[in-house]
Amino acid sequence: MRLESLIAVRYLFARRQRSVVNIISWISLIGLMVSTMALIIVLSVYNGIGNLTKELFSTFDPELLVEPAEGKTFRLTDSGLGQVEGVATVSPMVTETAWVTYGENQAIVTLRGVDENYVALTGLDTLMAEGEYLLKPEQEGLATLVVGGEIFYQLGMRIPSAVPAAVHIPKRGTTAMGFTMDEAFNIGYAYPVGNFFIQNDIDKKYVVADIGFVRRLMGYAPDECSAVALKVAKGARVSRVKAGVKEAIASRQLPLTVKDRYEQQPLYFKIFRTERLGIYLILSLIVLISTLSLVASLSLLIIGKRGDIFMLQSMGMERRRIRRAFALEGLLICAVAVATGLVLGFVVCLLQQQFGLIGMGDGNFVVRAFPVAMRGVDFLMTFVLVMAISSLSVALTVRRARI
Repeated sequence: MRLESLIAVRYLFARRQRSVVNIISWISLIGLMVSTMALIIVLSVYNGIGNLTKELFSTFDPELLVEPAEGKTFRLTDSGLGQVEGVATVSPMVTETAWVTYGENQAIVTLRGVDENYVALTGLDTLMAEGEYLLKPEQEGLATLVVGGEIFYQLGMRIPSAVPAAVHIPKRGTTAMGFTMDEAFNIGYAYPVGNFFIQNDIDKKYVVADIGFVRRLMGYAPDECSAVALKVAKGARVSRVKAGVKEAIASRQLPLTVKDRYEQQPLYFKIFRTERLGIYLILSLIVLISTLSLVASLSLLIIGKRGDIFMLQSMGMERRRIRRAFALEGLLICAVAVATGLVLGFVVCLLQQQFGLIGMGDGNFVVRAFPVAMRGVDFLMTFVLVMAISSLSVALTVRRARI
């Protein structure tokens, strides 16, 4: 071990009388440790909430969604999507804005018509708050609806319901002005059989029905659809299947686009990445403030060791080596604080994962405790970030010291 390292270790671990320097050193170590632990905990909780939100969106958004680039519809039989390698399930959808009335209440909704494969493709039936996911084809002029929770309560619906909801969709090429209701709208009746809570933007917007019911209201052909949801086969990569779907579409010269889950919710994922960057910046500022106590501790230590410095210089030790010894002590304090903070952050996150120590409140039915997802890259980034800020502070402090 070099002389500078021996001096740094001696100053760090040697027993000292209680003094201002000693107290400030402990404050700086604890400050950096808590800052590091906070970084790990906050990032892990944010990852957990992000993963939960992605899972909730995944319940409603398919892995791949094929939509027309031009116009509103296309024919499923012309697309050849079922023959693409890696595609396990194909589920056509018809989506249209509709006016729904129930008793004296009314709401403008997005009506999504789906087939029997949709539930297996998304898993919507697992997030039913009331009733059940039971979409039946239209029989004797009546169908069934699965309704977003916000719309369900806005319309004052009940399960079981003795009164069907009326679904109005404007007829093509007509407007409501100057026409009777029957002339302006195609009207269908359906009983609400369940409601779901996924995410507020979805809950207040969507109503799900059988695709045949919606096609009849829209006047579409039996194979006509406004989008196709695709489920990727187990073990297949979404990006590779997406490329294969694009090739199949291009070979048939169809004006269609293919979107993965990130492209289906671009605003959410952009906000998620921006917020994550904001968290890094805010917590970096906290780390920077924590290093001020380290600067004070190191400055006072240099002042208190004037006698040692003079003795080392008298023995022929160069000033740069003396500076290096104090810099190494500062870095040792940083390293101990960061390592301890990482370990404590890991323990706290692990306890939260296993036992759910901090809950999200009684009103949340999706998860009872704050979700936590630890990632190795966060530990690495936190270590690099805290050590970089601390090292810069130590280097500037030692450089400006009169040694």
